[in-house]
Amino acid sequence: MKKYLFIILLCIGLVSCGGPEPRKPIKVKSGNFYKASAERNKSLLAKEEAYIQKLIAMDSANTYQNSASGSWYHYTQKNKTTDYVPQTDDLVTMTYAVLSLENDTIYSFEDIGIVKYKVDKQELFPGLRNSVKLLKEGETATFLYPSSLAFGYHGDGKKIGTNIPIKSTIKIFKIDKDSVNVQKLN
Repeated sequence: MKKYLFIILLCIGLVSCGGPEPRKPIKVKSGNFYKASAERNKSLLAKEEAYIQKLIAMDSANTYQNSASGSWYHYTQKNKTTDYVPQTDDLVTMTYAVLSLENDTIYSFEDIGIVKYKVDKQELFPGLRNSVKLLKEGETATFLYPSSLAFGYHGDGKKIGTNIPIKSTIKIFKIDKDSVNVQKLN
């Protein structure tokens, strides 16, 4: 009997001596959240672009152009005497106003004042950073931005809420060329 008891205990001991098993995660994360977020953003962008296209179609007084960054714009004042547009490190003296797509003023030219902007070196909302590089000295243009190029899902924390497309009129007063950019021109 002792022999059987010893063999049983030995078998139990051998079976229970397996290595430690790794713990299983309580929650398994999948890419579903990111996929759903991307789909929401695509849907939002499509709706905003459709609305902007509708506004453009209703504005027969202006001819709009599409920028490579995804905004639409028309010139209010054009400069035909120069071809130079701001380059990285140029210092641009400008002002701008921010409006809703329904033309309600959010920030006026007076609210913002004169801004000295070092191209690609200072923080502005994405659409404005790209738009400055399209305008020449002395030009004024109005841009329509989807929310992704405006203040996005954060808003500006003051007057512009989450996912709000905007309109902005930009006036370029002066472009001080960076010395490297002047050398490239010569």
